Amino acid sequence: MEKEMVISKMTAAGLVAVVRAENAEEAIRISDACLEGGCPSIELTFTVPGALNVIEALAAKYSNGEMLLGAGTVLDSETARMAILSGANYIVSPAFNLDTAKLCNRYRVPYIPGCMTITEAITAMEAGADIIKIFPADLFGPKIIKDIKGPLPQAKMMPTGGVDVDNVDQWIKAGAVAVGAGSSLTKGAKTGDFGAITETAKKFIAKIKEARS
Repeated sequence: MEKEMVISKMTAAGLVAVVRAENAEEAIRISDACLEGGCPSIELTFTVPGALNVIEALAAKYSNGEMLLGAGTVLDSETARMAILSGANYIVSPAFNLDTAKLCNRYRVPYIPGCMTITEAITAMEAGADIIKIFPADLFGPKIIKDIKGPLPQAKMMPTGGVDVDNVDQWIKAGAVAVGAGSSLTKGAKTGDFGAITETAKKFIAKIKEARS
């Protein structure tokens, strides 16, 4: 999938599901449930055991592009390259890494690094980062989006950490192009209630659409 199409589809939905799981089977079921709820963007983190195998399995299962498959918690370019070759459409990191940015630019794959300061955001943008992941977002609140957009109105930002159904509209109204949601979206997996994940995803999507209108 072309880089521009990935970014467009991700921001259109406005929600990226951060998938952490105890095993591969659980990760796949969480991802399926999120997609069913209207969230096509899945960030499969490398904290999941056998993450590469899960990426390969999901890439094969959704080979027609129904799912935007991202690799998360990517700490270096070596991991990024393995994820891309396994089928990842985009790369997400908890912090900015220049070598990873260069690698993603080489393959024309969107790179979304975690940043906490204006300096980090500018450095990442200069290196070609497509979207800045404001992380951990719950340390700042939605106000940080407006604060960064003051000097950097061109910045595209995606808060992750502490985003839930009750506050997602505040982040969107503040100017976020999308949000990343982890446990607040996927917690149903802990009790085996994957249907709850689907319903929560639907609520997220509805709140995002409402906030944008």
